[in-house]
Amino acid sequence: MDHAVTADGSGNSFDDAVRVHAGDLFRYAYWLARNRQQAEDVVQEALLRGWRAFPRIKEPAAVKSWLFSIVKNEFHRAIAKDARHVGLDAADIDIIDERASPFGMEMRDALMALPVSYAEPLALQVLGGFTCAEIAAMLETTEGAVMTRLTRARQTLKRLVQPAETKERKGERS
Repeated sequence: MDHAVTADGSGNSFDDAVRVHAGDLFRYAYWLARNRQQAEDVVQEALLRGWRAFPRIKEPAAVKSWLFSIVKNEFHRAIAKDARHVGLDAADIDIIDERASPFGMEMRDALMALPVSYAEPLALQVLGGFTCAEIAAMLETTEGAVMTRLTRARQTLKRLVQPAETKERKGERS
């Protein structure tokens, strides 16, 4: 199979798509899996599936969301197949650099505490740069549901990383 040129002759190769999106795909898989090894496996399997199906892509502009959807589906497939799914390996996380801010560790913990239904659309928006409409299509839900989940994710994060002094002040007012 030659993936140097798409079926429409546009010259956009699968290799080009991988070069452009590999980092974002890994960060998304890592966000989902919370384990470096599993994220690498998920991305590898997703790219293999993508490579096989790439000649059938008719719209080159859709490649990014298509690849993210494959990663999401591959993650869910791996979870269903592997009942031994493990959680966060804190030594491997590189989504947030805790040295960049005094509350980096608190933010990382808050992100990992989000329910999947909030974390998934947030990751797609922040890491993938997708619009609410694109996220809704990938998650097979409505745009309104995505906006609600994003709002709730942000509210939850804000509450979880609220500075300690603000928490203390609120306690004094009660």
